[in-house]
Amino acid sequence: MSERSVRGPGVADGVLGYHLNPLTCGVAKFNLLLARHLAVPMLSVFDDRAFSMVHPVLSLKQSEFSDADSAALAARLDTAPWRGGFSLFLHAWTDTDVERTLLSRAVTVYCGNAELVAQLRVLRADVQDSWCPSTLLEPQRFRSEGLSVFAFGMAHKVRSELHRTVHALLERTGQPYSVYLSTALHEGTAFDERFTVVFDELQEIYGEHIFFLGYMSDTAVYNYLIDTTFFAAFFDKGVRANNTTVNAAMACGSVVLTNFDDYSPAVFDHMHNVIDIHRCERLPTDAPTLQALADHARATASGPLGWDALVSRMRG
Repeated sequence: MSERSVRGPGVADGVLGYHLNPLTCGVAKFNLLLARHLAVPMLSVFDDRAFSMVHPVLSLKQSEFSDADSAALAARLDTAPWRGGFSLFLHAWTDTDVERTLLSRAVTVYCGNAELVAQLRVLRADVQDSWCPSTLLEPQRFRSEGLSVFAFGMAHKVRSELHRTVHALLERTGQPYSVYLSTALHEGTAFDERFTVVFDELQEIYGEHIFFLGYMSDTAVYNYLIDTTFFAAFFDKGVRANNTTVNAAMACGSVVLTNFDDYSPAVFDHMHNVIDIHRCERLPTDAPTLQALADHARATASGPLGWDALVSRMRG
């Protein structure tokens, strides 16, 4: 008699997966919400803390594993204390040796869709037809009232410490406000744990006021640039003439919050066409001042920092 047949199902005490970042992996997002609903921790299947579990749910998509990690998983299935007492949630099937081992040893097998059930019933008759519910992590409504700040740029360039200054300035206005954060990725970089940490820092700063927009098309960015009160972009040293996100925001008439240093464009003038966060004691909120800043920003972006001026210089 197999170990599986005598153990029987148990109460789940954890969810174990492979990828853990819900911003980059749909299975990780599902696992996070499954763990929340079961009121148990979500861990990597390779986390040593998983050895203290008695009956975890292994929620996996084997095609995501590297060859080395597939081999490591097979080894773990021979040593883990729960090796004969785990449940399995399958998101796909590629018929590898490690998948067959998982399928044969699990106490209960849940299949994420009917196609998987049809594939696996010939290998194990008691697989259960299941599904993946909605995985919206933050079902928040945007707020239409008050001030708004849009921040867009490369993920690795987000300056969370300067956002503390923005937060203090927004709080000082006494008005309701919202902060919208979008990111792009530089070629060769990954949407990795570092960005997750940065976003967590910004969420700690702004609390319920911040909304994460993920990666956006130019059309979506354009609409946020023209619809929000301020655009915030901060840099390691200071804004430069080749910071295209700032130039694009100014071309759209955004009121830009940024940081200056000695190498920032000479045409940038605090409280005339941009706002230097280090010199700002109070955010402008009256319509005439905001409109003047927007008009001067457009003039700067289309004039001395525009395409015509650049082409003229290159033609000599």
